[in-house]
Amino acid sequence: MTMMVLSRNSEGVPGRGPANDIAGPGWTGKPSQALLDPDSDMVTRLGRGDPAAVQTLISGKLPRLLALARRLLGDAAEAEDVAQEALVRAWKQAPSWTPGPARFDTWLHKVALNLCYDRLRRPRLVSDAGLPETVDRGPAPDAGLLAQDRQARVEAALQALPPRQREAIVLCYYQDLGNQTAADLMKVSLEALESLLSRGRRTLRGALIDLSGPLP
Repeated sequence: MTMMVLSRNSEGVPGRGPANDIAGPGWTGKPSQALLDPDSDMVTRLGRGDPAAVQTLISGKLPRLLALARRLLGDAAEAEDVAQEALVRAWKQAPSWTPGPARFDTWLHKVALNLCYDRLRRPRLVSDAGLPETVDRGPAPDAGLLAQDRQARVEAALQALPPRQREAIVLCYYQDLGNQTAADLMKVSLEALESLLSRGRRTLRGALIDLSGPLP
């Protein structure tokens, strides 16, 4: 993976920019709301150009953004581009960040989602870069191959889901966001989100019925 270098210097709705749906900078809210955001101190230090805050941002957010984009796009290279661009936007906008009704992490997820939507709207070439990378940590080669096959099956089944079902599953089960937060990010009602989750789980279980172990 190319190391990201930060320097100071989109919901699939056509025409919307990646940061326009849930605004971070410019949000208005009570100052006390910052106390509810675990990233508040990091964002403040980031806005001041604190190098340690940059490292905290990268180490704390990059893995989750990569996982989100990879599962939505099915392409490792594109996922890396999305994750890096989302972090660059966070870096650039940190100086003007105003605590508001949603957390910084929620806003960052929305930026990444919209960047994914932008890429999904483009014509795409099929690449093997999106295939899951696994390391054989099992006691024997056959155990590692079985684990790799299982992961590949799950990832393929996830990619085969309708986009909105896949998005709901990824946000709630892989990104570990609450249902209401996921519904807000997707701009659907809580009931609609739960319906998407139910249909997505049912489809996944049908496709992976022969696999043992827990599934979403």
